[in-house]
Amino acid sequence: MNRELKRISILIFVMFLSLFVATTGIQVIGADSYTADQRNVRSIYDGYKTQRGAILVDSKAIAISKRSDDVYRFQRTYISQMYSAVTGFYSTNQGATGIESAMNSFLSGKNSSQFFEQISAMLSGSPVQGASVELTIDPKVQKAAWDALGDLKGAVVALDPTNGNILAYVSKPSFDANSLSVHSGTESKSNYQDLLNNKNGPLLDRASTELYAPGSVFKIIVASAAIESGKYTPESLIPNPIKFKLPGTNTFVQNSGEGKCGGKATVSIADALRFSCNVPFAQLGIELGQDRIRAQAELFGFGKKVQFPMTASASKYPTGMDAAQTGLSAFGQFDVRVTAMQMAMVSAAVANKGVLMKPNLIENVQSSNLTILNQPAASVFSQPMSAATAAKVNAMMVGAVARGVSSNGQIKGVEVAGKTGTAQNGDGEPYTLWFTGFAPANNPRVAVAVVVADGGGMGQSGRGNSLAAPIAQKVMRAVLQK
Repeated sequence: MNRELKRISILIFVMFLSLFVATTGIQVIGADSYTADQRNVRSIYDGYKTQRGAILVDSKAIAISKRSDDVYRFQRTYISQMYSAVTGFYSTNQGATGIESAMNSFLSGKNSSQFFEQISAMLSGSPVQGASVELTIDPKVQKAAWDALGDLKGAVVALDPTNGNILAYVSKPSFDANSLSVHSGTESKSNYQDLLNNKNGPLLDRASTELYAPGSVFKIIVASAAIESGKYTPESLIPNPIKFKLPGTNTFVQNSGEGKCGGKATVSIADALRFSCNVPFAQLGIELGQDRIRAQAELFGFGKKVQFPMTASASKYPTGMDAAQTGLSAFGQFDVRVTAMQMAMVSAAVANKGVLMKPNLIENVQSSNLTILNQPAASVFSQPMSAATAAKVNAMMVGAVARGVSSNGQIKGVEVAGKTGTAQNGDGEPYTLWFTGFAPANNPRVAVAVVVADGGGMGQSGRGNSLAAPIAQKVMRAVLQK
């Protein structure tokens, strides 16, 4: 009898322990992630019981909660569409996106770091006030990026390469987040549907979630892989025919304008990058092999979702390619796909002597009593290359702007490093246009990536140097003038 009682007691204890562990995991360990999940509609409704914290740029609110006269008690209000890709929206019907989602636990006052405030509120009967989130965005740089992109469809991401802080984050076309934060469920749902039906895709985050063919900006990664291999230098010569037949196919690769890269029988890697020639890079890519290129790309962040704290889509370098496909991939074609954030990270790594800092959008988080709850420290994401390789790629990118086909990135009196790209998207499809780079080249303060989608309205006539480079130049200049 005692033996059976002992067994039952042990069984009950194990069941109790399992229940305790599971409950602790849900209520304590996983509380912040469940609260931040935009699918947690109950969290959204509960959020209206408290005054949601402000989202700040340079100590000025770009999203605030004002008292309302309805059952929700507070109305979320957004200051400018210029920040919509950053703030996202907070809606009774559609949940939350952007910083509103990524930092929801802090903004709603439910983060575990606000435990004592929550206890105090419980004892006093007053609801917890949400914490304020200060962003790293520089308002002058953000405005420069917003204005420079104009009516074009695309994105701009600007980083401080020394610490990873995001200085500008723009995606166009944008949307009015106030149309989704209205308390009328019918109106909010209708406005959301209108945005979904808009053929220009204003709800798409083109800065970090949309993937594009990179075209020639990918040559920075291939050049880095070549030099890091120890088998090549910027002066290494590559055969330079007018066109190159891809192995095992009847397809020929030609340079832009179908001309010869520099007009000689061979061309250096540096000059091939400077003039953005596809023929030598296709041959270089085949010689390097897809595995070495992929390994280099992954060091820059390809294949990884990057949290900053919003989540950037993983950029993609294909697997299982044959030699012909590898040749195409070496100048950013075939199935290579990248985000604007990823290309800003590539330039930032070159700028920072081969060390890539983790992108970060949060300056700090403050409670209602001004206590600092969270202040992310700069951290290293990876080291894609040695300082020696970075210096060589830096010089090659300087040449592309100063004496090459990326000339519209020039800033008077400043040495700029950069690379343009004009990516093809299939027969009859408009090109995707790029510029990525940094300035000043000898002491970088900003790394930038600009992507212009749908050919900038010019179909297959637009070029990265004509449309994307001038945008990047204005953004870099805004940083340097501060």
